[in-house]
Amino acid sequence: MKPSRLNYCQYLMISQINYTLTNFADHTQDMSHDAINRYLRNDHVTGSALWAQVRDDIKLSPDGYIVFDDTVLDKNFSHHIELVRRQYSGNAHQVIKGIGVVNCVYVNPSTEQFWLIDFRIYHPDGDGKSKLEHVEDMLKNVVRHKCLPFAAVLMDTWYATKTRVSQSLKKKYKFKNKKKSGCSYFVRLSMH
Repeated sequence: MKPSRLNYCQYLMISQINYTLTNFADHTQDMSHDAINRYLRNDHVTGSALWAQVRDDIKLSPDGYIVFDDTVLDKNFSHHIELVRRQYSGNAHQVIKGIGVVNCVYVNPSTEQFWLIDFRIYHPDGDGKSKLEHVEDMLKNVVRHKCLPFAAVLMDTWYATKTRVSQSLKKKYKFKNKKKSGCSYFVRLSMH
């Protein structure tokens, strides 16, 4: 059997603890760690490929939310992975070596369902963009191309106060009412 995106994604969804390629190979017949590694090295999942997979499954709501959040995948013991850089991890509460990912999620509060609809890998040495610029690009993409109905955009206050929201978005949306949720503040970006 040759590795595919489908069987690797299924493995990631059902694996409870160990997400390593070695564990995947150990639990898959006729598939070696090296074959999986070669496959993943050449498979490049993009935000647009993700959108193509999820867009027909999303249950839309005029009360929906667009949520932006970033995460740092801990790679403290990695020494030769291209995207690893030192950056602050809110989970670790310190600067760690890791891969930064900025996520865009659509939430339907009526059904309590959510879908990852876009993401960006934080790689300023490669694309020259900050996490804030990735958030702005994804928000523009949601409004201009995905045309999803939503009532609010939720993001950490840090993003909301730093993001340079374009003039066209400022005409349509406004920032209002900070709400504290756990340790993070979220800012609601709502229609005028």
